[in-house]
Amino acid sequence: MHVTSEQIRPAPIELGVPMRSDPRIDMALGLPAFVQPFLTWLTAKPAPGEFAPPRRSITYVGEAIGLTVAGTGVSTLALAFQTPASPLLWVALFVGLLATSSGLGLFQVVIFHHCSHGTVFSTRARNRLVGRLVSAILLFKHFDLYQKEHMLHHNANKLFTDDDEFTDFVVGICDLRTALNRRELWRHLLLLLISPWFHARFLSKRIKGSLNSFERSHNLIGIAFWATLFIGAALTHTLTIVMIAWVLPVTVLLQIATVFRILCEHRLPSIEIIDQRGKQLICEATAGVFPGGFPPRRNARSLGGVLAWGGWWANMLTVQLFVRLFVLVGDAPCHDFHHRRPGKRWTNYVHARQSDLDAGCPGFPANYIETWGLFRAVDENFAAMARAPADLFG
Repeated sequence: MHVTSEQIRPAPIELGVPMRSDPRIDMALGLPAFVQPFLTWLTAKPAPGEFAPPRRSITYVGEAIGLTVAGTGVSTLALAFQTPASPLLWVALFVGLLATSSGLGLFQVVIFHHCSHGTVFSTRARNRLVGRLVSAILLFKHFDLYQKEHMLHHNANKLFTDDDEFTDFVVGICDLRTALNRRELWRHLLLLLISPWFHARFLSKRIKGSLNSFERSHNLIGIAFWATLFIGAALTHTLTIVMIAWVLPVTVLLQIATVFRILCEHRLPSIEIIDQRGKQLICEATAGVFPGGFPPRRNARSLGGVLAWGGWWANMLTVQLFVRLFVLVGDAPCHDFHHRRPGKRWTNYVHARQSDLDAGCPGFPANYIETWGLFRAVDENFAAMARAPADLFG
């Protein structure tokens, strides 16, 4: 069963929302109904008129725990029972590390982040308790300090200033500068991701923020966890397994995913908009970033159509699926919705953002903007950085 154009196009016209190219509409028109829920999750965009039952925040906690435990288990079993010459080892290790990284990303982007907004659990005390445990065990900045800094990040008067966590990350950790051209920024980024010095410096900053925080009890929880892990691994002669199955995704892999995620979450608007501040800055400093692209318009009955559709599906089930699981986890694709409506309806972010877009985003001077594809989003941000003054970040 296909979604018809009559089911799709009238609503935006009646609501006065400008028509614009949307690959998700083409997916809904050209593909059967049974694949639409999967495409909604993969792209983080709903099919027009699609209804989704409300999701509870505890569901995301379960997903984070499940992916992390299952992924670590798969990697551990593969390393324990397969030889390096076995293809099964490398397949299982890829799947296991990806699942673990995805779970850790959910802990970072969804659980830790939304606990700072007080919206994962019903009480402030429980949000704070879980946030502090996550920061101690996964080597994130002490939850209380992160929460304070993150609230500043949501203030339009602080965005893109020295007090902004985004600015601190891009300049302080990644050392990416404005006024460099896009080619130079991409070269710097790629060298950064394979640099042992960068990862050591990034990890050192994480450890200091987590295990050397202002609170002794918080530090002791993290130190006890990591000491127990390493001592147990040494006593059981499984240190290599622990380093690959757990330490690698918690450190290097999570850091790579974080770099790409931060670089596509925000983009620099014009200097005039930055100087004006206000809601227009919020509108232009964030954009939706969705995995995927336009499906072919060719009929699948021809050889050319079969090849076109095969290539599209291959891209969706490899590159875009990897991006969704590794970088754009949870509600990361709809980060613009979070900045416009922080703390509201985030558990149903896919449909909540679309509903707000269709309504014209009341209360804001401009509707949502979006980019399809992670690498295109980063490239657009680099283009904006290249246009910005060299002294923008001081």
